Amino acid sequence: MLTRIVVFLIVFALNLLPAFAPPTWMAMSYLGVAHPIASPLEWGILGAVAATLGRLSLARLARILIRHKLLSPSTIDNLEVVRQAIEGRKKLTAVAFLFFAFSPLPSNQLFISYGLTSLPLRLIAIPFFVGRLVSYTFWALTASTAAKKLEFDIADVSPYFGVYFVLSQLVLLSLIYVFAKIDWRVLFTEHKLRWHKAAKQSESEA
Repeated sequence: MLTRIVVFLIVFALNLLPAFAPPTWMAMSYLGVAHPIASPLEWGILGAVAATLGRLSLARLARILIRHKLLSPSTIDNLEVVRQAIEGRKKLTAVAFLFFAFSPLPSNQLFISYGLTSLPLRLIAIPFFVGRLVSYTFWALTASTAAKKLEFDIADVSPYFGVYFVLSQLVLLSLIYVFAKIDWRVLFTEHKLRWHKAAKQSESEA
């Protein structure tokens, strides 16, 4: 029981971090190797619940700390254009989060960007949980099966703090800044990519 609580807290913490966290599928693979007798489905359910709660908390924190505290009114109005566009494409949004949940691609920046909008978190909770449940069970099952047939060095499962990993995280964090700065109204109406000039608009209004 204690092991399950610790695993839950670790997976939750990994999904709450905005960047530089090793992917959770690696942790699930580790569990499959370290505990090959345990049920992969049990690890999958435990990991999916913890990951979903962690990602939703991350989106919520992005909304509270960044949208409400740091963003200018002009930037918030710009993001409202994104909210309106997503509201008209709810199925497409759910499919996008389902895809990220199935894939090993990092989703923390995606949840931060979503949190910057005022959209309800329940729209993305179910597809993300389903995707994570399937993917985590798969990784735990695959690792558990392989561990029974092959010999693994468990200490050699996390080369993710190399230069490539750090640079990729910095690039993804930069994309959040770009996401908030794109003039979405111009992009959706005129199909042109333009920088949102919030500062100049504020000066003209003053």
